[in-house]
Amino acid sequence: MSNSMFNDLMTGLDEIDAFLSDKRAGYKVTLPEEVDVKGIRKKLKMTQVRFSDTFGFSLDAVKHWEGGRRTPEASARAFLTVIARNPVAVIAALHTSASPKKRTLASNRMSHR
Repeated sequence: MSNSMFNDLMTGLDEIDAFLSDKRAGYKVTLPEEVDVKGIRKKLKMTQVRFSDTFGFSLDAVKHWEGGRRTPEASARAFLTVIARNPVAVIAALHTSASPKKRTLASNRMSHR
């Protein structure tokens, strides 16, 4: 583990400790400057249309992000980071109208990838 990574982890732990002990009202989130939208989408084996429909992005935004013509705003980068790390939870949260059986099938498909 690099010194920089270790220091980042220690800073994060200090911030969590301060937050939990009520010494700080909140903590600062560190977002990646760049997000590999195409990489996330490809990992999920989704087309641009399906990716945009599933997660609520406009198709144009996905195309522009992947083409390098635009960079996702901070909130989109945060959301994309969560999608990359736990797409099943995001899908379950966004698609609450889907029956539990369908959600279970979707999560099984995602976990086998």
